[in-house]
Amino acid sequence: MYNLVQLIGRLTKDPEIAETDSGKKVCNVNLAVQRNFKNSEGIYEADFIRCSLWDQIATRACEYCHKGDLVAVRGQLRTSSYVDDKEEKKYSVEVIVDKLVFLSTKSNDEKVVE
Repeated sequence: MYNLVQLIGRLTKDPEIAETDSGKKVCNVNLAVQRNFKNSEGIYEADFIRCSLWDQIATRACEYCHKGDLVAVRGQLRTSSYVDDKEEKKYSVEVIVDKLVFLSTKSNDEKVVE
């Protein structure tokens, strides 16, 4: 079995780093990925995909990336579930990123982070 996702999209907000109780750095971002067809109004729609960046990748993303920047990510899909306030079971999907490529940043330093 194989679980690999590759996406190119734009960041919907500036990345912000957080730290877990165990001291690991994490950054959760949403990536707007344009669909390859136009809707009935002639507009390209986008999917908004949650991505989790960890440790060095999280640090570099916060240093070099900003809202609207074009990035490529590679990683694995993870699904999880939780029970909301109404006692309904909800599911979520995110990409756990293991490689980030900066496609539109002002700095030419370290464009690929693994």
